[in-house]
Amino acid sequence: MELYHITQRSENAKTGPIPVSTSDRSTCPPSCPYRGRGCYAEVGPLAFFWRRLSKGKVKRALNFEGFVEAIRNLPEGQLWRYAQAGDLPGEGDHVDADKLEQLAQASAHTKGWSYSHKPLSPSNLAAIKRAIELGFTVNASANRPEEVDGLMGLGLPTVTVLPSDFTGKVLRTEKGRRIVVCPATYRDDVTCATCGNGRPRCQRADRDYCIGFPAHGSGRKKADKVVNGEEPGE
Repeated sequence: MELYHITQRSENAKTGPIPVSTSDRSTCPPSCPYRGRGCYAEVGPLAFFWRRLSKGKVKRALNFEGFVEAIRNLPEGQLWRYAQAGDLPGEGDHVDADKLEQLAQASAHTKGWSYSHKPLSPSNLAAIKRAIELGFTVNASANRPEEVDGLMGLGLPTVTVLPSDFTGKVLRTEKGRRIVVCPATYRDDVTCATCGNGRPRCQRADRDYCIGFPAHGSGRKKADKVVNGEEPGE
């Protein structure tokens, strides 16, 4: 059984004081190349909490039905982030279309958004597009800038990991699409809560640019190897 948790007021300096949820590790796709290779959620305090949630040791953990009810009870227009760790409903590489639609419907009165490394099989892609239609923004996560054109070509809002030492603010893909670096990664006065005057870029499903996040945290050197296309062990 998948387990979920919602923090009503996050203390994360990047998100700001908004609700943030966590999904247990079973929702993470084994196909994600960052799994065990620089995933920020696998180190630090978040990793400790995520492990406890995944083992059913968090007292306020919710099953899916309870989690959906908690989202349904959020205030009108509430900004919130789904899955600071974990992925969309469904075990491993699979997106549970029914659950994702229930979540999107419960979130319709809010400004919710997420990121997903689930592979974009036809069924997964259809489920994600349906959620976006209902107002719940799911960003497709590219592993490196070279993958951005393909994901944006599918009509999906897209984000990508960038090398940890990237210092610019904008770069272009091979097809000329913009990758705009998240301002919260280089400005102390910007959080998800304040980005875009209360509607952060990541929540805007109709944007015509990708958002880039330089690899960060203690696992950034491992993440850089993924960004650079290096195989495990290289």
